Amino acid sequence: MPEEKGKKENKNLVPRPPVVVVLGHIDHGKTTLLDFIRKTKVAEKESGGITQHVGAYEIEIGNPPSPKATEGQRKITFIDTPGHEAFSQIRSRGAKAADIAILVIDATESVKPQTKEAILHIKKAGIPLIVAINKMDKPGADPKKAARELVRDDILIESMGGKIPAVEVSAKTGQGVPDLLELILLVAEMENLKTDISKPAKGVVIECCMTSQRGTMATLILNEGKLKPGQIIGTSSAYGKIKILENFRGEQISEASPSQPVLVLGFEKVPKVGEEFKIFSGVEEAKANIKTKERGGPEVINVEEGQKVLNLILKADVVGSLEAIEEVLKNLPQEKVILRILKGEVGEINETDIKLAVQAKAKILGFRVKANPIAESLAEREKIRIMKFDVIYDLVEGVRKYMEKLFEPETVRTDLGKIKTLIVFLTDKNRQIVGGKVIEGHVKKGTSIEVVRDGEIKGKGRMINLQRNKKDIETAPKGEEVGILYEGNEKIEKDDLLVIYTEEKRKI
Repeated sequence: MPEEKGKKENKNLVPRPPVVVVLGHIDHGKTTLLDFIRKTKVAEKESGGITQHVGAYEIEIGNPPSPKATEGQRKITFIDTPGHEAFSQIRSRGAKAADIAILVIDATESVKPQTKEAILHIKKAGIPLIVAINKMDKPGADPKKAARELVRDDILIESMGGKIPAVEVSAKTGQGVPDLLELILLVAEMENLKTDISKPAKGVVIECCMTSQRGTMATLILNEGKLKPGQIIGTSSAYGKIKILENFRGEQISEASPSQPVLVLGFEKVPKVGEEFKIFSGVEEAKANIKTKERGGPEVINVEEGQKVLNLILKADVVGSLEAIEEVLKNLPQEKVILRILKGEVGEINETDIKLAVQAKAKILGFRVKANPIAESLAEREKIRIMKFDVIYDLVEGVRKYMEKLFEPETVRTDLGKIKTLIVFLTDKNRQIVGGKVIEGHVKKGTSIEVVRDGEIKGKGRMINLQRNKKDIETAPKGEEVGILYEGNEKIEKDDLLVIYTEEKRKI
């Protein structure tokens, strides 16, 4: 009897496709490699475009390494979005998002700082590793050097006598990519990836975003069970009823299977990247599962003497990006300038963001998002600059510059006096000799001049020379008639008022 029961239970276990994450140093070709695989393997089925923000996609291998391979063993799911920070967020929440990691290394540059970071993330995740030595098409490619340097991080590939498989590839030409895909399937077969489809669906949130057209969208990967429209779904921070299920191509589907990347519409609010989701019997049960509190207001910070505070409003396209940006900014040196994130949300920049920026004198940073027309108009009227970025590193550099500007010397203007223009003696290009009377304060050679006509500032210039009775002087008090040599972008006319002033930079 026990033997029969075991057999019955095993009938529900079916092979599932491997879920693969690709990590490595910036510019080593991760995105290019994924793009090549997607274009060749997905385009073969004439599937059309990939839905934006899906965050994962699925390919199918026509000739699997094992002749007995099932459909589940012919497919591979690639997680498309996580950088190191986003992948770390997933791992730190205890969710196993991937079965296999691909470490991409540039054959011309070998191991770099972010390569080492990626290795640490893969080790902590405890998943099998495949090394892809990329850019083999470039002059100077040295895969042996990359292999030697990996040894320092305890990564011993097979050619060096180790057990970790490695493939030499070119994401540009496609060299070695078929071998890499076959290797992924072999590793997956050795891992014996199976799941119970009879259990209630559960899995991991890979990415989330919010749009004005479709509301909250979450990309999920199932670990077990099947997902269907109408089910009540929830994580520890959000819940909802599944309204629409879409595959990675943006096509509506009636059911999602294990390892399949799927886009879900129906969450009441945006769940967090890396959270585990599951299906509930009803809304009340899903509500009772909520453990995380709503994000409060801005954190209370202690500002010491000599420190300044830079208030920020962050708007990003997806939760993974937002969390990654917040993590990177948190690690910036803040001895002199403290960063305070007043608001961090996904979605477009709106008028509420502009109003908050005005009230708090905050900087608005948008990452791969637009501002709606009302917000754009309000920002222009309130003279609020919206900074938009497509690369996290560019955004961080933009914040660094803001921090530096807080300690730049301030330009302080001091008004000295005013001259009433009585006569214009000579005009030559951008220079003039004019006569006038000091009617207020005093005037000084080498100072700045503001030309005012009918109460309106017409232009600015410099006082090159100052004379009284045709003799050069340094200063002249109120009541004196003087002649000045003026240089500027506006021609002076009789009866103009010349405001004389100085500007100097002072440390604030």
